[in-house]
Amino acid sequence: MVNWKEIPQLPKAEGRIDAIDLARGIAIALMIVSHAVSGLVGIRNVPDWGMVPVHFLTKFSSSLFILVFGVALAVAFLAHTQTEQWPKRRLKLWLRALEVWFWYKMLIVVEMLPFSAPGDIVDTLLYGRFAIWVEILGFYAIALLWVPLILPLWARAPLWGRIATIVGLVLLSAWLQGVSFGGNDILKALLVDHQDHYAWGQISRAPLIFIGLLMGEALLRCYFSARLRRRLVLTLMGAGALMIAAFYGVALVEGDVHAAMMAVALNAGKHPPGLAFMLFSVGGALILLGLALADGALAARVLLPLTIVGSDALKAFIFHIVMIFLVLRFLLEGEGMYTYPQALGVGGLLILGAAAWIWLTRWMTKHR
Repeated sequence: MVNWKEIPQLPKAEGRIDAIDLARGIAIALMIVSHAVSGLVGIRNVPDWGMVPVHFLTKFSSSLFILVFGVALAVAFLAHTQTEQWPKRRLKLWLRALEVWFWYKMLIVVEMLPFSAPGDIVDTLLYGRFAIWVEILGFYAIALLWVPLILPLWARAPLWGRIATIVGLVLLSAWLQGVSFGGNDILKALLVDHQDHYAWGQISRAPLIFIGLLMGEALLRCYFSARLRRRLVLTLMGAGALMIAAFYGVALVEGDVHAAMMAVALNAGKHPPGLAFMLFSVGGALILLGLALADGALAARVLLPLTIVGSDALKAFIFHIVMIFLVLRFLLEGEGMYTYPQALGVGGLLILGAAAWIWLTRWMTKHR
């Protein structure tokens, strides 16, 4: 029976959980494929059979990435918030925020360099506008500043308080969509998304981080017991299946399922978050997370390139952005030179290339 007033006493993870790296690697791999297609071919040039199902399924990526962010925070940091180690671990998160923010700014230049004027790049660097493909890093850089302040409060909060926080943030985000923010669209985009900017709102995406924290707590209790892990996996996959079923249910009521799938593939409802998009994206993310956890150690070995990619998400992100926008688009002038199947192939090669680059840099560090 669930005790809604109980304050959790979390066990500490013994070492790295490879299944989390695998889940994160799947999210990054879907992101790389999506960026390769949109960066080299352009969404308008993708054939219908590519939009649905291929580009349609890549929409699991963003929600899975943010959920796994919350899971990893719970596993690596939550149990330490009430110990003497916390100030050191909190500083580690803030330093990580600075590192991510630095690469976010550098990759803005890389993304915009091929076709943007220097003044536009500078304006973007100064938060006068937003880029497109690298904005997820901007979201994480800011999130890593406030999340360490919230974690100790979250660790002491009863379950009802944590659930209420998630529901409250969802409602607050929906209400703030109707607020003009004094005409400051940049601020609105940073806080709750804006339809004219490809930024990720901190308030609108915070519920996914907190849901990830809840799942991370469950993972700490269940992962090392086959029976409990099986129950957790079935719960995650069942919840995900219900959300996807709800997406198709809404589409059937509206009368055109294929149009609803195409709308999601074209990012309708992504910025700001819409009901249909989030039902599909979060539902698929939960199913993929459940699959990654089902037999995490074995799956992580079988899908080793994805696990390696997920073990250093920042390095993988840097690698694929540099290769797509600096090398292929700018140096080799490759935009529009690839067919859709070729762009998919490039995406697959970039996933393997990112894994190889991470492995090589670790090997070089180890043998210095």
